Amino acid sequence: MYNQMNYYKIPRDEWRNLYQKYQVSLSAKELSRIKSVNDRISLADVQDIYQPLVHLLGIHMKSRQELMKQQAEFLGIEAHKVPFILGIAGSVAVGKSTTARLLQTLLSATYPEKKVQLITTDGFLYPNKELKRRQIMQRKGFPESYDMGRLLTFTNDVKNGLPAKAPRYSHKVYDIVSDEFDVVDNPDILIVEGINVLQLPSNQQLYVSDFFDFSIYVDAHEDLIQGWYLERFETLLDTAFQDPSNYYYPYAIGDRTKATRMARRVWLTINRPNLREYILPTRNRADLILHKTQNHLVNELFLRKY
Repeated sequence: MYNQMNYYKIPRDEWRNLYQKYQVSLSAKELSRIKSVNDRISLADVQDIYQPLVHLLGIHMKSRQELMKQQAEFLGIEAHKVPFILGIAGSVAVGKSTTARLLQTLLSATYPEKKVQLITTDGFLYPNKELKRRQIMQRKGFPESYDMGRLLTFTNDVKNGLPAKAPRYSHKVYDIVSDEFDVVDNPDILIVEGINVLQLPSNQQLYVSDFFDFSIYVDAHEDLIQGWYLERFETLLDTAFQDPSNYYYPYAIGDRTKATRMARRVWLTINRPNLREYILPTRNRADLILHKTQNHLVNELFLRKY
């Protein structure tokens, strides 16, 4: 449990009134393209939750830029561009990807002069072949299934203004896509989304969150997340039967009851233990917690005091 004494608790109705000066015009069709499978988000959510959040991020970006400028003056050197890195964490199926893509869209529209890029840490999972070699395929998503050294090097390169490549992960085939990368080249803002972005290092002195300028944890009660996970699984099966190359195809064309039992088993043996042991304990490291209730509705926010 995170220490609420360290956070300002802000109900949705209060948060929505903190900043409404600048509005990004976003259509329902555009929002539909942004949201993940089975996620729920409305234009009202954009206005009530994410518009004030973008303004808050702007305050942090301006403050960070001014600090870097003054530090350069102190050292007697020319200030150089340092990307602002935003981390987004939370459980599987909680809606992190939707939050990340929406913020990328809103930040790009609010600051058209800035280059905003997004990567997910899924690309830094070891390939399935390597997971099988290490005999940890059933631990996919747990800390040991990620190439943490590669992720750290990537983040360090980005912060230092160097071109960096993020491996691509396909949820369609449930594996790393060989020889395909997303190139991150000197962005003004980089959004890093993943279940593990706020986890502490196990055998390294640094970790990816050490490079973050602001971090968000998308939160919800475990029972709700489990329901969203199972709903998403059902939705994926409804489309996968059309594509034999899809990871879910065998489940889609087989016995639906057995497939659902398998999904429940995955939740109980993999996703729930990972949430309880490794993801949820990182919540109190976030600068902002977006707390969701039924239907993915953000009902309150927790903003770190210091």
